[in-house]
Amino acid sequence: MVSIHRPLGYGPSTLPLRHSAPWPHRDLQAFSIKASGSQTQSPLRRCLGNRVLSDPEVTRGAGPGPRCSLGGAMKFRAKLVDVACLNHLSRVVNTISKLAKSCILRLTADKLYFILSDKVASGGVAMWCQLFQGNFFDEFQIEGVSTDYNEIYLELVPENLSRSLKTAHNAKAVKIKLTMKHCPCLTVAVELPSLSSHSRIVTHDIPVVIIPRKLWNDFAEPNVPDFDVSIYLPVLKTMKSVVERMKNLAGQVVIEANQNGKMNLKINTDLVTVTTHFKDLGNPPWVEEEAPVGFSQMRDPENMAEATVDIKRLMQFLAGQQVNPSKAICNIVSKKLVHFVLLHEDVSLQYFIPAIA
Repeated sequence: MVSIHRPLGYGPSTLPLRHSAPWPHRDLQAFSIKASGSQTQSPLRRCLGNRVLSDPEVTRGAGPGPRCSLGGAMKFRAKLVDVACLNHLSRVVNTISKLAKSCILRLTADKLYFILSDKVASGGVAMWCQLFQGNFFDEFQIEGVSTDYNEIYLELVPENLSRSLKTAHNAKAVKIKLTMKHCPCLTVAVELPSLSSHSRIVTHDIPVVIIPRKLWNDFAEPNVPDFDVSIYLPVLKTMKSVVERMKNLAGQVVIEANQNGKMNLKINTDLVTVTTHFKDLGNPPWVEEEAPVGFSQMRDPENMAEATVDIKRLMQFLAGQQVNPSKAICNIVSKKLVHFVLLHEDVSLQYFIPAIA
């Protein structure tokens, strides 16, 4: 068996062969869609070479110097064999990496979640991606922080996970395990096909930060306010092409839609006004059948609800999308928020972009 530890994010000749990916150094903060309510920060963590200053609650059993351990009996291991499932997971993780430099990976017995929780009320975006593990993994074992809370929350750089999965597009098998190296890591072992009798295994150690139980509430599923309009999106590639052209002319774009299946993308500058019209898009039926509390059933279906958003953030969402959803929905809270929902058979992704006042 030939085992290779490959560096992530660096050329193969610049660093020693056994090297871990860059440490996630951006502080994540909790958020709330609601205008009121407190905002709580996640623990401050700084990286000093290969040593980590972490929350005391996750620094147990460490030797001299600031090291971080897994603590307790927390374990996670998973295995993928099916190539189609592996490629699908790779596309999902690549989408996440385009939307967030750092995020939370929540592991439960039956689902995985990728969570980005910036301060939406202060102008940050938010993301919530949910995957059913049974549709991806052949083996999936988890032992959380306790019997009552059989979950694990990790902070990581999704780009590192994406790079490791890209090396596995023709792999015989991929194993993912929570390990303790110089710091907690997600170790991705990729077994590659070989012409000889020896197996070729490429191993990636992806540094993670373990989020203590007391902070889990900061990463709960975001509250969705009562929206004014819910509409199906046009073909995402078409929408991306339109927004890409508009981005060269303006920094903001107005998204407006109504309950008659009409949607407009509009930019206004001192020199030009450009509007792209979409019609017959349709509106999700749940708006009529299961309208949320406060949703106005008496709203004139021709009335437009609109929100002005940062065009770069909208472009980031459209450009990074590789989920290939069966349904794509846009919910608009007039003047406050645009909420995108991408639905696939085994993946759902929500993305929140706050409106510009």
